[in-house]
Amino acid sequence: MNIIVCIKQVPDPEAPASGYKVDSEAKRVIPPKGTPPVINPDDESALEAALRIKEVHESSITVISMGHNLSRAVLGKSLAVGADNLVFLDNDVFGDLDSYATAFILSTAIKRLEGDLILTGRLAADSNAGQVGLGIAEFLGIPSVTSAQKVESYDGRVRVERTTPSGYEIIEAPIPALITITTSLGDLRTASLQGIMAARKKPITTWKLSDLGIELSQLSQLRRTKLLELYPPPRRGVSCEIIQGATPEEMGANLALKIREAKII
Repeated sequence: MNIIVCIKQVPDPEAPASGYKVDSEAKRVIPPKGTPPVINPDDESALEAALRIKEVHESSITVISMGHNLSRAVLGKSLAVGADNLVFLDNDVFGDLDSYATAFILSTAIKRLEGDLILTGRLAADSNAGQVGLGIAEFLGIPSVTSAQKVESYDGRVRVERTTPSGYEIIEAPIPALITITTSLGDLRTASLQGIMAARKKPITTWKLSDLGIELSQLSQLRRTKLLELYPPPRRGVSCEIIQGATPEEMGANLALKIREAKII
């Protein structure tokens, strides 16, 4: 089985928020200096799902990432933990596309790779849009399941535990299919020294727009959204009132009165 895993290079979501800046004129977020990018956490879980399937079924895992000035040191981690191939979709316009255009370009590349099972993260840590995975499935015309915490494959089908607010539900779908993965599936395994050494011999391919048969003029037609403004959220002051009382019981009664006055109860 040919498994395709889509991963995205993002600013480190664990970096201190105070270090990030917003360039409102250029409409982009500037990460803290000296903080390297990382693989999107949900995408790491998607890669872990692929590796678990490969442990049970004979499979080939191809990781695909789209952007500009992609880091081989960061994304090459996927090869070190067990992926077989890494494909970069690299173009200077890829950093300024919406979810619709991104899904179209990724789906075009996946068609060329002839994937059987496509795994993506539920959403990206930088945009939180959660639209690209389902967009890829729509362009490919294949079934999709979202928010998976476990994925298994058998007899040409995929069995998914999908998280819900009250627990999880089990969904089955025929392959080819696309599954979006949440971090509840588990963290990506740590690369072994043997895996790191083996990664140096694995192929890394770079495709441009022309390799995908896409014209630059098509991208403006594909765009469905326009970013009007980007700014940091306004800071709101927090008011706090200490409830007085001679005893815990009196403080409890005074608190109940305050809550009633505020019409919370």
